[in-house]
Amino acid sequence: MTDDASSRPHGIRPHGARASARRALSRAGLALGMAWTLPNSVLGLLVGAIGLAFGARMRWQRRELALVVRCWPWGRGGALTLGNVILHTGRELDVPCLTYAHRAGRGAEPPVSLAAHERAHVYQYMLLGPLFLPLYLCCGGVGVRNPFERAADRYARLGRGWWPGTRCA
Repeated sequence: MTDDASSRPHGIRPHGARASARRALSRAGLALGMAWTLPNSVLGLLVGAIGLAFGARMRWQRRELALVVRCWPWGRGGALTLGNVILHTGRELDVPCLTYAHRAGRGAEPPVSLAAHERAHVYQYMLLGPLFLPLYLCCGGVGVRNPFERAADRYARLGRGWWPGTRCA
């Protein structure tokens, strides 16, 4: 017996076809998110291009879904995400960093991965698109009171919960 569409009940696909469909949907979702946040990414590219003249280097990092501008010549350290572009003052993005809660004295928390923290912001940008920056600023900007920053720290610590208000044990 062959496994063609006429021999299966309606809507039932072989396991491989379901996995393939999920991958296609996932890719489509990523493409839509990247398109939705494109205005933010263009801003990041423009700012990143300025840094190139002063020694910065760009590299696509698939895991972060972002173009990472390394060795950014300005700033106190750390990173800034603009859409699918991450500006970083160091050579490597996957380094330990302190959480905002730890820095604010709200408890002793272990260091988290800066790459994972910034990846959470990429996800937030891809969901909110051009609305992200105004919402981020309305929520307090850079600091522990900002729910976007707390969610990014939580995601970096637990590997889940990148959206503000997500409860993770």
